[in-house]
Amino acid sequence: MSPNCAFLLPVFLLAMSLNASGAPLDEPLKPLPAAPRQNPLRVELGRQLFNEPRLSVNGNLSCASCHRMETGGADNKAFSIGSNGQPVPINTPSVFNASLNFRQFWDGRADTLEAQIHEVVQSPAEMGSNWEHVVQTLASDPTYKAAFTNAYPDGVTMGNVQNALASYERTLLSANSRFDQYLQGNTDILTLDEKYGYQRFKDYGCISCHQGVNIGGNMFQKFGVMGDYFQARGNPTESDLGRYLVTKDEEDRNVFKVPSLRNVAVTAPYFHDASANTLEEAVDVMFKFQLGRVPSADDKTLIIQFLKTLTGEWEGKPL
Repeated sequence: MSPNCAFLLPVFLLAMSLNASGAPLDEPLKPLPAAPRQNPLRVELGRQLFNEPRLSVNGNLSCASCHRMETGGADNKAFSIGSNGQPVPINTPSVFNASLNFRQFWDGRADTLEAQIHEVVQSPAEMGSNWEHVVQTLASDPTYKAAFTNAYPDGVTMGNVQNALASYERTLLSANSRFDQYLQGNTDILTLDEKYGYQRFKDYGCISCHQGVNIGGNMFQKFGVMGDYFQARGNPTESDLGRYLVTKDEEDRNVFKVPSLRNVAVTAPYFHDASANTLEEAVDVMFKFQLGRVPSADDKTLIIQFLKTLTGEWEGKPL
């Protein structure tokens, strides 16, 4: 434990209140909910479709190509490769817990998972296909035709393909992170330094944008509140315009959906432009351009230790 931690221990323990079950009271972060109950036939069909490359125009790209379960629901690339063999213009976020975001895509242009799927399939930079081709392809496959008939009264339709995929994605919740266990009452699951890291996360103001059940994903925010990030980085791109591309409102220039911090330790690189290769770099950028503050070396280390407690599990294994 750092000297600062030892000095602040009485203050921290005095400030931390627990309810009768031992869970922290009134925390701005909330544990993941259980996956919603859904039609298992539709979920299984969605799982198959998620891994189906024939959703793309030339049969070389599936949802799982860019959203890999074994790499935190993303692909560890700065920019995923689309069906045309070219990098997409913006970093691919994790599919884990995406159903808990209030909007989809960095610029928030899709209100639902279904709307996000609708766009990705048709995007020239991503799957490059069209729905008529997708429906025809799936309907001509006897196995898919039977599966859709079992799951949906009207069989293979664009809406049913989107619903099946969204149903599967709603099951992709990375439960049982150590921090979730802490929020649920197992306060001994975190080390003292990790608890201090959480306190620093709140004290410095990170919590103002990264809060709620998804520790982000529930608001828009300008990238560069306390400084011109894009001028400092250089080489502006269209993707840097963020939500402005959707609304054409000058106030939305460089505004993005705040990303979820769940599993952040295993989903590098970071930001829409993939400019930060490590968690340490990402934290530095956030302090400089979002908070306008300079943390002590100890505090930065503590916050990073806390962020590592946000890594959940999938199919019983840590991500």
